[in-house]
Amino acid sequence: MTDTGSVGIGLTGAGSEYTGSAGTVSADTGLAAARAAGMDGSTDVDTMAAARSGYAAVPDSPASPNAGDNTDGDDETSLKAAASAVAARIMNNPATDAERDIVERQLGRFPRGMVAVGARCVCGRPLAVVTRPLLPGGIPFPTTCYLTSPEAVKAVSHAEANGVMKIFTAMLADDEGLAGEYVRAHRLYLAFRHEIAMALNDSEEHISSTSAGGMPTRVKCLHALLAQTLIMGRGSNPIGDLTAERIRDEFDPNVCRCSVQW
Repeated sequence: MTDTGSVGIGLTGAGSEYTGSAGTVSADTGLAAARAAGMDGSTDVDTMAAARSGYAAVPDSPASPNAGDNTDGDDETSLKAAASAVAARIMNNPATDAERDIVERQLGRFPRGMVAVGARCVCGRPLAVVTRPLLPGGIPFPTTCYLTSPEAVKAVSHAEANGVMKIFTAMLADDEGLAGEYVRAHRLYLAFRHEIAMALNDSEEHISSTSAGGMPTRVKCLHALLAQTLIMGRGSNPIGDLTAERIRDEFDPNVCRCSVQW
């Protein structure tokens, strides 16, 4: 299959439907409205908030351990359903040329394999994107949730430089519950990427057991872990959640500090 580095084949955006392991899910028209508002330069905060349906606020993940009273027996089903729900939102709102353009300016390079914007600032600009598992040329790419906001990247880099990864690693070693949630985040990441791979007919042959950020036992990249929290919601990754709280004074999806314009 020929891939120019973006996704658009067979995807019609808002109003379309995506069929995954959890069945057929309608597109989120609120996110499409947010995209339109951001692209036409709207600065009406109330309109943007209503259009986004709360995505910028980083809602609780449907896979969060606190989102329901799941037992061990139905945990795998819960993870798959949550992964399918997030994938449906992504696949029903594929990246537009304008979105790829702003992400290219955020990164300073063309966003190869960009599927869609996965999380947005309160102003509507991209914070993180979803990348396909197989890049052009057949290159495996395990980092499905990719942080693009320069402000978020800078804030996380400051936290890493201040030794936060060592602190979080020690917390994982000392807290069995936290470690268990981190393993669960790894499983959710794999389930989500599998949904994306199935939808795009991408091979996961070389990355089927690899997630991102050091999961399931180490903390190696807070950027990747924060991206999962932003895209999948609070509760999807405990270290991503802790990172978001740690950098809130410098980066907050509900406070626009974006420097790259539409």
